[in-house]
Amino acid sequence: MDLINKYFPNLTTLQKERFAALQALYSEWNAKINVISRKDIDNLYLHHVLHSLAVAKIIEFAPMTMVLDVGTGGGFPGIPLAILFENVEFHLIDTIGKKINVVKAIAESLKLNNVEARQERAEQAPNGLYDFVVSRGVTKALPFYEWIKNKFSKNQYNKLPNGILLLKGGDLSEELKELKRRYKIYELKDYFEEEFFETKKVVYIPRF
Repeated sequence: MDLINKYFPNLTTLQKERFAALQALYSEWNAKINVISRKDIDNLYLHHVLHSLAVAKIIEFAPMTMVLDVGTGGGFPGIPLAILFENVEFHLIDTIGKKINVVKAIAESLKLNNVEARQERAEQAPNGLYDFVVSRGVTKALPFYEWIKNKFSKNQYNKLPNGILLLKGGDLSEELKELKRRYKIYELKDYFEEEFFETKKVVYIPRF
């Protein structure tokens, strides 16, 4: 929690309580269903929660924004972002039903009424509904764009035009060259001083 407070010092009491509850919730569920690497559970806040919240350093979602989290796994980045942005609607999807069951249970435990979790493929998500699509390390940018290019709403609530926000790591030069679309890279080492973020990035791809 010290890490979260360090970079997000203006959290409400409820937000702090919800973030603080994540360690016990994920530890309990991870003992039953492996949603996070067993050796990584002790690094939950650095490797998963704060990493997910990197999106919030790029954009502060406006109220009424609709966000689709593709390949959410155990709920990242969707759950931490839903705690932070209480007036934003988050739809978390994954093809693995066991993981979606964990996401549903955690959202229910935290009373996150702005989270809906479903077992489905990206292609099955409703078209024309979402302002932003977020994802963490699911696949390369080009196939990902093809999956979700029809999912975007024409409404515009945010300063940043609707589009994709991908949490990525390492050398992306070849991957993004394949994309043949406009994009912008945000280096997370510019926002967080921990060594973990040295090679981590958010890639923003506008919908057009």
